[in-house]
Formats: sequence, structure tokens, C-alpha cells
Amino acid sequence: MFCEFLLASSLGDLDLDAEELREDVPMMLRYRCSDNREDWVVHHPENKSTTFQEAKKLKHARDLQTFKHYSEMCHRCPDDQWPKERSCILKAYDYLSYETNIIALAYYVISILCSAVTVYILTLFILLRDTPIVKANNRTVSFILLTSILLSFLCVFLFLGRPVDITCMLRQMSFGILFSIAVSSILAKTITVCIAFKASKPGSYWRKWVGEKTSNSVVIICSSVQVLICVIWLSVSPPYQEYDMDSNPGKIIIQCNEGSVIGFYSMLGYTGLLAAVSFIIAFLSRTLPDSFNEAKYITFSMLVFCSVWIAMIPAYLSTRGKYMVAVEIFAILTSSAGLLGCIFFPKCYIIIIKPERNSKVKS
Repeated sequence: MFCEFLLASSLGDLDLDAEELREDVPMMLRYRCSDNREDWVVHHPENKSTTFQEAKKLKHARDLQTFKHYSEMCHRCPDDQWPKERSCILKAYDYLSYETNIIALAYYVISILCSAVTVYILTLFILLRDTPIVKANNRTVSFILLTSILLSFLCVFLFLGRPVDITCMLRQMSFGILFSIAVSSILAKTITVCIAFKASKPGSYWRKWVGEKTSNSVVIICSSVQVLICVIWLSVSPPYQEYDMDSNPGKIIIQCNEGSVIGFYSMLGYTGLLAAVSFIIAFLSRTLPDSFNEAKYITFSMLVFCSVWIAMIPAYLSTRGKYMVAVEIFAILTSSAGLLGCIFFPKCYIIIIKPERNSKVKS
């Protein structure tokens, strides 16, 4: 039963005073509904209806007999409906859609523009792959890093629109794996800087570690750990679509439940660990000679990356629904743009504006 009826001599649930009752209405029907009375609609036999709040106003009516009709039956609206104008209407669906939300539309445009810039830089590096500045610190890793940044910009589209089970799984998996590849590539570049400097000394033990094999191994091994974490997460408790009908009255929030909270934060934590290690190594290598000064740019890029995600976590936990998704998209776009700008814009400046310096850089 949605509503319990009791015989009483007063209408206490509606704040009716006992002295207001008339002798010709000795027994009135009193109803007691749920704690959230906004969800209830009251009906009387003549097929008229009113909401609980409207019925409550009848305490000021002179003829309390009229209230008897409104208190003979009440029922609760279904979970996907909401009382309005004496009837139950469907609740509106709420999610981050670029068709109706200006924030989502802005993210859509920014993602397209950033992707176009990344494609331009990647094309430029491929065409000039034999120049010294592109060959410095392993051009293969640079191509992998640019590709992962490009896909990170594009994975934003998985966060826009109505969530379904498949997009809920893909959005977090793609974000986690792509960022681990990007940060692993930066870590490989940082290690290359250190090895190259140590190997420059005559008879150095580090000479045998110089080359693309070491950098490629770092990228593969570090990224494989993240892939393993995501596979275990999907196997144990994958993300799924859920309907939140209680957080926002009158709306149904369609969102993704992360499934295993441990899996989600393990993915974030591992990416943060890679970023922290890259930052520390790059920071310690920042004073190396100018031939290996990419460590300076890596240090700043990791500082931007870590700052964005440290600030994102409390904001992410304090929001719900589409605003939680908006916070995560902002962090993805900002950190990806930080990596692209800090590492590749200085090289593009030399290639486009100062091409004469490109021929003087030692590979």
C-alpha cells in the first residue's frame, strides 16, 4: 500500500486545528503519506485531483467538508514520473549532451580544434622525420606520444551524449590506457635523456643502453600494466549505465556507475604514479647540457599534468551527474593540451620559425 488511511477527529498531517472542525463532520479521513510528500497526488471520487501541497491549503477553507473528497484516496507517482498540475508527468532525462548543453558544445569544439592541431604537428613531424630536432630523444616515441594525445582528445566524445553500458566501459578504459601510453612515452623520453648524457662519457657502461630498444621497452612494459589493471576491472565489476531518480527532483540523471571503485582508482593511481616518476626524473635532469634540454619541457609538462589531476579529484568527488562528467572532460582536455604544448610547441617553433636552428641541433 502506498498510503495508509486512518479514521481520526482531526487532520493533523495537514496542520488542521481541532477547533476548526465542525460538528456535522464528526469523523474525517486522515491520510499519512511518505516522508517526501511532494511525490504524492490526492484524488477524490469525482475524478478531480490535486497535489499534496494544494490539498494542504484547504485548511483555510471555511467548509471543511470539501476536504473529505480529497482525502478518500491518494497514490504515489511512479519513480519515473513527477506530480505537476494535479497529475503525474514523466520526469526529464538529464545527461551531458552537446545538442542541449552549452558546456558540452564547447567541449565538442575544443576537442575538434585540439585534435586538428595534433594532427598538424604529427604530420609535420612525419614529413621532417629525418631532421635533427625530430630525431632527438627517439622519434618513434614522439610519434607514439602524439598519437596517444590525439586519441585522448578524441575519447572526449565517449563522454558526451546519453550514456549506455558500452560507452560507460569504453570511456574509462580508453582514457586510462591512452593516458598511460602518453605518460609512459614521456617517461621513456626522460630516461633517454639521462642515458644519453651518462653515455657521453668515454668508456661509459650506459652506452649499451642507448637506442630505441630501451625507450620502446619502457613504453610497452608500463602501458601493459595499465592494460592488465583495466582487464581485471572489466572482468570483476565493469562500469554500467544507471538511473539516478533521487538526487534531482523532477529529473532522471542518466550516468555511468564505475562498478568497482577500487578498479577506477587503481587506474588513476597507476597513471599518477607514472606521472610522478616522470616528473622526478625530469626534474633531476633539467640541468643537463643544451643538447639534451628536452627534460626542461618534460618537467613543466608533468607539473601541469599532475596539478590538473590533483585539483580534479576533489571537484570530481563533490559533483554529480553531468557536472561530474564535465569535470573529467575538463581534466582530460587540459592535461592533454598541457602535454602537447609543453613538449611539442617549442620544437614546432624551431621547425617553423627558426629552421636554421634545426640544422645546428646535434642528434
